Amino acid sequence: MRISVAIPCYKVTQHVLDVINRIGPEVETIYAVDDFCPDGSGQYIKQHNLDQRVRVLFNPENRGVGGAIVTAYKAAIADGMDIVVKIDGDGQMNPALLPKFVRPLLRGEADYTKGNRFFRPESVQSMPPVRLFGNAVLSFMTKLSCGYWNIMDPTNGYTAARTCVLAELPLDKLEKRYFFETDMLFRLNTLRAVVKDIPMDSVYADEESNLKIGKVLPEFLRKHASRLWRRYVYNYLVRDFNVGTLYSIFGTLLVIVGSAFGAMHWLDSALSNHPATSGTVMLAALPILIGIQCLIAFLHYDVSNLPTEPLSLSLESPAKGDTQ
Repeated sequence: MRISVAIPCYKVTQHVLDVINRIGPEVETIYAVDDFCPDGSGQYIKQHNLDQRVRVLFNPENRGVGGAIVTAYKAAIADGMDIVVKIDGDGQMNPALLPKFVRPLLRGEADYTKGNRFFRPESVQSMPPVRLFGNAVLSFMTKLSCGYWNIMDPTNGYTAARTCVLAELPLDKLEKRYFFETDMLFRLNTLRAVVKDIPMDSVYADEESNLKIGKVLPEFLRKHASRLWRRYVYNYLVRDFNVGTLYSIFGTLLVIVGSAFGAMHWLDSALSNHPATSGTVMLAALPILIGIQCLIAFLHYDVSNLPTEPLSLSLESPAKGDTQ
């Protein structure tokens, strides 16, 4: 298969040439995307790069890492590439790991692979505790909103994707900045694409992150809630109506009815100074308990409802997909 690499370039002139030089011969094309870099990363690469595989692309305005990667994705699809691997240009991602990321795609085991810095205990020893906790929280939120309960480290940007799957995505609608990796997982889930984690070690230099938790947390919560609702509606109401749908509907109704009944009688008891009878308490508690059990059953169903057959197997051309 034809393998390409996408490198978003924004203030990476100190490291990007070294990253390019470390990319192995299995890669056919390297897309370096100058995301309206004030340091002129694109021109710098054109002037100093000696690798004939490099193709420099320019965004007319700064679109964020998501916008830069979408530019490379579109170019890879137009050029007939089969796989595109995203590697940052700041030297934080080891290009030597690229074969590990593309191997599941070559074997037809996955449609999309991403790095996981939490797989080995040794990998997280150098990770700052605050970042470790933040990534754990973000991972759980992403599992809930995107449906990939088998993955960890959702903000990891070291990824590889089949272009035939990318062609099915609304690339222009993807988030452009910090939420790009999470939105990518949400969109892949709507296609029932198979995503697989690739173990890797964390590497941290002295760079200062532009991500301000206090500023983006409300936005992240809103976007996660939006995608959770959209995923539920699409997977359990529009595209399919299954036992998980029944669990969720009846569980929610029972909890609401039980809570409303209990609150009404509690208020009446408080105003009249007459304690509620044990029967009234049971009538309020029983629907709540059964409803919670239904919601737990729905969560269990959702966790087990992961896509297992790679979408690329049905999308790729017969010439590439025929192994006989």
